[in-house]
Amino acid sequence: MSNVELDVVEFLLTVAVYNGDRDLDEDDLPADYRGVFWSDGRIERPLSATTTTATEATGVDRPWEAVSGLMFTDHDEFSGDISFTDRDMAEEWFLDRVDADRIGDNPVLAAAFGDEFGVDLDEARERNRPARADRAWIDAMLDEYFDDEEEEEMLDLVDIRAPEEVDMTMNDLVLTADQEDEIYKIVKAIEHRDYLAQIGLREIGKLLFVGPPGTGKTSVARALAQELQLPFVEVKLSMITSQYLGETAKNVEKSFEVARRLSPCIFFMDEFDFVAKTRSSDEHAAIKRAVNTLLKSIDEISLIDDDVLLIGATNHPDQLDAAAWRRFDEIVNFPKPDTGMRADILRVVTRDMDITDFDPATLAEITEGLTGSDLRLVLREAVLDALTEERTTLTQADLEAAVEDFEERDNLKNLDMIDGDADALVAGGDISGSDDEAETDHAHDHAHD
Repeated sequence: MSNVELDVVEFLLTVAVYNGDRDLDEDDLPADYRGVFWSDGRIERPLSATTTTATEATGVDRPWEAVSGLMFTDHDEFSGDISFTDRDMAEEWFLDRVDADRIGDNPVLAAAFGDEFGVDLDEARERNRPARADRAWIDAMLDEYFDDEEEEEMLDLVDIRAPEEVDMTMNDLVLTADQEDEIYKIVKAIEHRDYLAQIGLREIGKLLFVGPPGTGKTSVARALAQELQLPFVEVKLSMITSQYLGETAKNVEKSFEVARRLSPCIFFMDEFDFVAKTRSSDEHAAIKRAVNTLLKSIDEISLIDDDVLLIGATNHPDQLDAAAWRRFDEIVNFPKPDTGMRADILRVVTRDMDITDFDPATLAEITEGLTGSDLRLVLREAVLDALTEERTTLTQADLEAAVEDFEERDNLKNLDMIDGDADALVAGGDISGSDDEAETDHAHDHAHD
C-alpha cells in the first residue's frame, strides 16, 4: 500500500462525509482541502471530488491512477469525478490503515469516526486552522467591505498576510526569558478571552515592542500570527499618514476597520515613534488629527471585545511621551543579543547548512554588537563567497572571514560623506537593508534550545 492511496481515499471520504452532514461547516474541513473549494468567499455543498480537486487538495499528481486498483473506487472520464462504488468497504479499508493522530487532524472524519479512535471532535477542531484565516476568506472579506477605488488605495498601505503566508515560525526564533514570558501570557489571554470578559478584565492585549532595528520585533509579531493561526495586519504609521495628506485620519480609521473585519487577528503598527514626533512638532494639522484619531482608535479596540491583538513597535522608545506609553498594557524589550543569544541564533539559522568545524561560541565572541539580522547577513555572505568557489560546504574560517568583511563594510557605511561624494559610498547599497528587512530577517528564542 502506498501513501498516495491513503491520501486520495481520505480526501474522497472527507468529501462524502461533509456533503452528507449539515452539522459540519467550512471550519471542519482540513485547511488544505478548503483552499480547493473556496468560491466568492464561501464554500458551497456539494463538494466535488474530481481528479483536479483531488490533486490540488492532496498533491497527488494522478489521483485516479493512485486508487484505480482498489475494488471500491470508480472514475468518470468525461467529468473527472472520482467516487466510491462501495462506501462501507472504503471506510473499512481506510480505518484499518489510520491511527488516532490522523483522524484528529481531520475534524470531518473525527465527527464520523472519532469515537472508534477515542478522538474528541472539539479537540480536532482546535487543531484545525479556522476558515477565517484562509487567504481566500480574507480576500473575499476585503472585497466585500472595501470595494470602491478610494478604499482600495488605502488597502495598498496595509500589508495583510494569511498565516500560511508567514514563513517565520516560533521555532526559528531566539527569545529572551522576558520575551518568552510576555508571549506566553498573551497566548493564554487569547485562549481564555471568554473568561477574561466574564470577570471584566478588558485592559489586556495591547503590546509595545521596543528595541533597535534588527532585533526581531517584526519577526516575533509575524511568527506569533503563524503560531496562533491568525491573519496578520501590518501598517507603517509613517506611510499611512503621508500618502494622502487630506485623508490621513480616515486612513487610520480604515486600517482599524480592516483589523476588526478580519478578527480574530494580529494588528501590527510599526514605527510607533512617529506618533511622538508628530505630537511634539509643528506638523500639518491633518497629520496631527490623524495621530489623535490613532490614539483614540487604540483606546477603543480590544482583544476581549474585538478579538484583535494590537502590537506596536518602535526603534526609538525615548521619543514616546506619556500619552503614547499609557495606551499599552505590556512593554516588551528587544535588546541586541548577548553572546549566548548570538550563539543560539547562529545554531538556529545554520540548521540546514553543512559547516566543517562549526564553532558558534567562537563566532558569538567575535560578533559583539551584531543583531540577529546582522548575523544572517554574515552567513549569507559566507554562503555566496563559497558558491563562487563552487562549494556548498562551508568552514569555520569562511564564517570568520565573513564577519571581518561585514565589519569593514559596516564601518565604511557609517563614514561621513566627504566633498558631497555620497554616491561613491553607497553605490553598493545598504548592506544591512531597510529597517523592515532587518526586523524580518532577525530570529531570537531560548525556549527552543
